[in-house]
Amino acid sequence: MSVQTPSPVYRRIVLKLSGESLQGPQGYGIHSETVAAIAREIKEVKDLGVEVAIMVGGGNIFRGTRQQGLAIDRATADYMGMLATVLNGLALQDALEKLGCFTRLMSAIEMHQVAEPFIRRRATRHLEKGRVVIFAAGTGNPYFSTDTAAALRAMEIKAEVILKATRVEGIYDADPEKVAGARKFDRISYLDVIQRGLAVMDSTAITMCMDNRLPIVVFNLNVPGNIKRVVLGEKVGSLVTHD
Repeated sequence: MSVQTPSPVYRRIVLKLSGESLQGPQGYGIHSETVAAIAREIKEVKDLGVEVAIMVGGGNIFRGTRQQGLAIDRATADYMGMLATVLNGLALQDALEKLGCFTRLMSAIEMHQVAEPFIRRRATRHLEKGRVVIFAAGTGNPYFSTDTAAALRAMEIKAEVILKATRVEGIYDADPEKVAGARKFDRISYLDVIQRGLAVMDSTAITMCMDNRLPIVVFNLNVPGNIKRVVLGEKVGSLVTHD
């Protein structure tokens, strides 16, 4: 008697990875074993027939909003952060290709020797051909986070959901790493996230998702297999939706 394999509930996803998720136990930079482990999880999801796009951050290398002590102009610091995301994108691309995944790195800042420029129709075509698409350099503009870039790209490629990878189990009414007894939300509306000032994604990203009714699933990346569980519709993390 054959066991039926569960079907994914999402056909096309955008996975939002922070730069910090790639630094592993060393606390900075790119940790090769951690990147390889994330790549294996992404391949598992792709093998289910899901079209996977990834927006990667750069906070493990350089984060513009944290560099006040260097007295660098905010716009300049943001551009430096965008370049850091390209380094992370290349590391993730390399790890995925070692597993046999076909990938495309697309940058919002043109650098033809390193990555393709982001073109919406080309990105969609790559996904349709079964390639994993990695988005780097955010929106290409300062003052916009990679959270906002993830929301923008998800809308452009008509993704069905944003999977926001974090280091906690979901969305809480307080920081669970600092407040004992913080309450987790299994489901919460965009408006509640904004009104409560919850640190899910920045308010611009949440507002964009609300205006376009794009759901967000916030989950713990550090639990092996969680990306696949979310895609298969299991109750993992917290769902941000319109009601």
